[in-house]
Amino acid sequence: MHGWLIIDKPVGPGSTQIVGAVKRALREGGYPKVKVGHGGTLDPLASGVLPVALGEATKLSGRMLDADKSYDFTVRFGEETDTLDAEGKVMTTSDRRPTIREVEAGLPRFTGAISQVPPIFSALKVEGKRAYDLARAGADVVLASRDVIIRSLSAHHPGESRASETRIEEVTLSAIVSKGTYIRSLARDLARALDSVGHVTMLRRTKAGPFTLEQAISLDNLEELAKARDLEQALLPLAAGLDDIPALPVTPDQARALREGRRVIGIAATPGLHLATDQSVPVALVEADIGEGLRVVRGFNL
Repeated sequence: MHGWLIIDKPVGPGSTQIVGAVKRALREGGYPKVKVGHGGTLDPLASGVLPVALGEATKLSGRMLDADKSYDFTVRFGEETDTLDAEGKVMTTSDRRPTIREVEAGLPRFTGAISQVPPIFSALKVEGKRAYDLARAGADVVLASRDVIIRSLSAHHPGESRASETRIEEVTLSAIVSKGTYIRSLARDLARALDSVGHVTMLRRTKAGPFTLEQAISLDNLEELAKARDLEQALLPLAAGLDDIPALPVTPDQARALREGRRVIGIAATPGLHLATDQSVPVALVEADIGEGLRVVRGFNL
């Protein structure tokens, strides 16, 4: 069992609990014990795509953390909470509500490279302690701004409402963002830019790296597959997490050298990352350098 289970995480459990559910499913299905880890935290109040790596695929979890993510989210105007979502305590209110026209006009300001301050209720560390632990203890938490990239940002609404001057209570948006982006902060900053305040009431991740909702299974489906000892039906191959990396066939002797961590020369390959394969079996993630051959970045024991 080396590969990816893509879970459609429901609202409620955290990412660690989902990893626990996958471990239980493996036990119930009588599968050999393997390492399990997730490829990007989702808040308990968020739902959607959560890649769970099994076995040798856990070596790629770091790449998944660095990958772009896509979200649908709803911003409710009029109240800003301390957590910037519906779970928190209301800290600021506003009677002003924007129009769809104003929302549309404000989106370009938050598209591209921007700077944002993360929510104080986040897992970031401040002097060795989680920010959310300090915030819950009543400490004055100050987080530095960070540079992120919003690759696209658009509003969901009927076509005829685009020019509407009707004031709206909430709006649902879609975004594709770089690693490190906080959607709750994006919602806060957008609402403030519209001379209002707001917080997130719905957050759903629709894509993480190459993985989409179409590939995801529910926790109920996970349990059913485990009882039927048929989890392989939902398991995506390890290489599915490397769909942007070209495959590079190698000979058995070259594969052996790479598995031993040795540099391999004499292979024609364009500079950059490649997935070395032996008879379609992943051998290693390698870096090709002109005149230097192949250097192992991450080896796989398959």
